[in-house]
Amino acid sequence: MERIIDFYKKYEETVLYLFFGGATFVVSVVTYALFSAVLHWTYTLAYVVSWFLAVFFAYVTNRIWVFKSEVRNKAGLFREIWQFYLARIVTGVIGWLILMFGVNLLHQNDLIWNGIQNVFVIISNYVLSKLYIFKEVEEVIEDKINK
Repeated sequence: MERIIDFYKKYEETVLYLFFGGATFVVSVVTYALFSAVLHWTYTLAYVVSWFLAVFFAYVTNRIWVFKSEVRNKAGLFREIWQFYLARIVTGVIGWLILMFGVNLLHQNDLIWNGIQNVFVIISNYVLSKLYIFKEVEEVIEDKINK
C-alpha cells in the first residue's frame, strides 16, 4: 500500500489528469447519448453540445484538482477558459488530420490511427495545459516559495 501512495504522490498530477480525462470521456459519451437518443437532436448538434460540455468539465477539473490554478480575477479566468478551449480545438483538428493522413493517404486501419491521434491529443493537451494555460500556477507557487 505504501508503494501505491508513494507512486501517487510522485505522479499525482499525471494520475489526476488521466483520471479526469476518463471522467471527461464519460461526460462526453453520456451527454451525446442523452442529446441524440433521448432528445432526438441531430448528431451534429448533439456532438457539438456534448463536446462543449465535456471540455468545460475538463477545464473545471483540470483547473481545480490537476493544475490547482490560483487565478481568481475575471480576466484571468476568461484567459484560462479561452486558452483551454482554443488548445482543445487546435489539438482536435490536428488529431483529425493525423487520422485522415493514416486512413486516406496511407490506406491503413482507422482504429489504429484513431488510437495514434488520441495519444497525440492527450499528450498535447497535457503539455499545453501544464506549460501554457495553467502556467501561472507554477509561477505563483515559485513566488511564494522564494519569499
